[in-house]
Amino acid sequence: MAFAVLVIAACVGAGMLMPGTPALSAGVAVAVAFGIGTAVVIAFQRVQPADVVPALWRRIFVAIEILQGLAWASFIFVGLNAPAEGARTFALVAHLLVSAAAVMLGASVPTAVVAGLAPLLGGVIAIVALDPNVSNVALAVVMACAQIFFLFMTIRLNASVEQIFLHRAEKDALIAELEQSKANSDEARRRAEESNLAKSRFLATMSHELRTPLNAILGFSEVMKAELLGPHAVDAYREYSADVHASGELLLNIIDEVLDLSRIEAGRYELRETCIRLADVAAECCRLLQLRAVNKRIVLEQVSAPDLAPLWADERAVRQIVLNVLSNAIKFTPPGGKITLCIDRTADDGQYLSVQDSGPGIPEDEIPVIMQNFGRGTLAVKSAEQGTGLGLPIVKGLVELHDGRFELLSKVDEGTLATVIFPVERVTAPRAPEMPGRARAA
Repeated sequence: MAFAVLVIAACVGAGMLMPGTPALSAGVAVAVAFGIGTAVVIAFQRVQPADVVPALWRRIFVAIEILQGLAWASFIFVGLNAPAEGARTFALVAHLLVSAAAVMLGASVPTAVVAGLAPLLGGVIAIVALDPNVSNVALAVVMACAQIFFLFMTIRLNASVEQIFLHRAEKDALIAELEQSKANSDEARRRAEESNLAKSRFLATMSHELRTPLNAILGFSEVMKAELLGPHAVDAYREYSADVHASGELLLNIIDEVLDLSRIEAGRYELRETCIRLADVAAECCRLLQLRAVNKRIVLEQVSAPDLAPLWADERAVRQIVLNVLSNAIKFTPPGGKITLCIDRTADDGQYLSVQDSGPGIPEDEIPVIMQNFGRGTLAVKSAEQGTGLGLPIVKGLVELHDGRFELLSKVDEGTLATVIFPVERVTAPRAPEMPGRARAA
């Protein structure tokens, strides 16, 4: 559109400053060349990208530029030879505008720019050759310098266009790569969700399938261990019955831990919240584990702050949290050691429960390992302590379901400090109990 305005303006100016048949002929030549160029561009835009032959169309555009250059050269030649005052100035301005337009429109094809400017330069040389006066030579020098400048601009613009296309291609490649990565990520997430669902279904099914025979094993082994139906003829059978019963209880605990962790990860663990006192739950857990601590000659001490407000939480989950943390401390504290369970307020009026032991401690680089599912530290492996490595992950999951935080700090030869923190939102005055069946799902 801008080039069309230039053509019209040039023809109007030529009609005013350069009357006569030569000016009319030059104006018609420019209009015809512009019309042919426009028709070629429209035809090119209608061709499908897959059907474009670059070499053929490049030659066509070069030919069009040569045609338009010849037309403009004749137009400027007539203007420079017109007797009217101002015709030469008009011709010089037209030359500069046409050269600039050719550079801007054809920068991506430098050959076409050269083909369009060459006839203009040829016309100027022809004028000097026909009439080598000072005025013509001065115009020729100005126009030649302008041609050199525009050729330099063509090279710079072409380099800029190439960089733009290169950056665009890199951007498109990056976008395609990101889209492919996103598609791969979505597919991986979908497969992981399917695998997790399959795992949950498998564990739910196996829970029933394993518990049924396991309950029978525990029941019959308990009967044989207690000799309820009569004494054993061989004393070793009593020991074997006790071993079978203990192994069955261990297996049942492992199944319960795996199922609890599976429900927590799947977000299907239901919290049945009521008002509880954290100190009371902790005292009950200490009584349950007191015998185990005494057998290892470990001092188990509980320190609780007075007048602590009730906690709005799931009593069963809190009991499991305390039992897991205490059991872990008893397991790895050597005989003659000490375990201190402390319950108090946090700085923001929440509540915390901490368990400090005098065990060998955990290397700092192993803490992330033991916080993972089935993770076990080197101490557990060396001492051959029984366990699945699920106790602390279950604690962490249950604490997070209560909107709390679980922290584990330890140094080698200095013991371990496990802290369970409940937020202030969980500390509340006694509430009315929930309606039966009401629960908050994780």
